[in-house]
Amino acid sequence: MKYAHILMAVAAEYWAIDEAKFDQIVAFLALQASGDKYSAEEVQARINRQAERDVARREGSVAVLPFRGVLGNRMSMMGDISGGTSYESFGRTFDSALNDNDVKAIILDTESPGGVVNGVDELSQKIFAARGRKPIIAHVNAYAASAAYWTVTAADEVVLNPSAEVGSIGVMQVHDDVSAALEKAGIKRTLLSVGKYKGEGAPFQPLSDDAREHRMRIAQHYYDSFVGRVASNRGVSVKTVTDSFGQGRMVTAADAVSRGMADRIATLDETIARFAGPAPVKSSRAFARERERRALDF
Repeated sequence: MKYAHILMAVAAEYWAIDEAKFDQIVAFLALQASGDKYSAEEVQARINRQAERDVARREGSVAVLPFRGVLGNRMSMMGDISGGTSYESFGRTFDSALNDNDVKAIILDTESPGGVVNGVDELSQKIFAARGRKPIIAHVNAYAASAAYWTVTAADEVVLNPSAEVGSIGVMQVHDDVSAALEKAGIKRTLLSVGKYKGEGAPFQPLSDDAREHRMRIAQHYYDSFVGRVASNRGVSVKTVTDSFGQGRMVTAADAVSRGMADRIATLDETIARFAGPAPVKSSRAFARERERRALDF
C-alpha cells in the first residue's frame, strides 16, 4: 500500500473524530510510510481478531449490530487493520435487520471514536427514518465520540454503560506542511496548476490565509450539520447542543443523561434482556415506554 499517499488522503478529509484516535491514525500511517510495516501474518491476525469480535448476532428476537472502530464511507485494509466500520456496509446490515420479521428490536452495539464526515449524516438519517417500525436502541459500550455520536443519536434511545462516555461534537481537518523537510532533504517541488485555487492545499507548501479560511468555512458547514442533526435526533434546540452537549469534550454517563445527551444507564446484557426477555423493564421517560410497548407488539 502507498501509505504516504494514504497519509495525504487522510489530511484531505474532514473528520468528526476523537483527537487522540486521530493522532494515533496519523502516527500509524507515518510509521508505515517510513518503512516499518506489518508482516502478512500480523495483518491477518489483526483482521481475524477484529472479525471475531465484531460480528452481527441474534439474541433471541433482538439483532445486535456492532458499530465499532474508525468510521468511514468505505473502509480499506487500513480500516480492517485498525478496526473500523463502513457507513455503507453498516447501513445494509441495518436494513437487513429492519426488514427481518423475526427481529423484534435492533441494538447498535457502539464503541467508536468517530471517523470521516462523508457518509455519516446519510446513515444517521437512515436510522432516524426507521423509527416506529421496531425499537432501535443505541447501546454505548464504552464510548461514542463525534461521528459515532452523530449516528447513534438517531436511535429511539441511547443507553450508556456505567463507565461510558459520549460527545466530542466537532469537526476538524489537518494540513501537514512538509516544505521544510523537503528542503532539508534537498528537494524543491514545483506545483503547476490551472485554476485560481487548484493545488492550494498541497502539503509541500504553507497553507495560505485564503485556503485556511476556505477550509474553515467547510468545517463550519459540517459542524452546523452535525449540531443540527443531533438537535433533531434528540428533540432539543441547536442552542442546547452547542451550549450543553460538551462543546467538543467527552461527557461521562451520568452527566450525559442529566444533560439529555442519552436516556439511561445500563449494561449491554440488561439492554438485551429488556427486549429479548418476557417482561421488559419500564422506562422512566414517556417516549421510552412507548418504544417498549411497540416492542411487545412485534
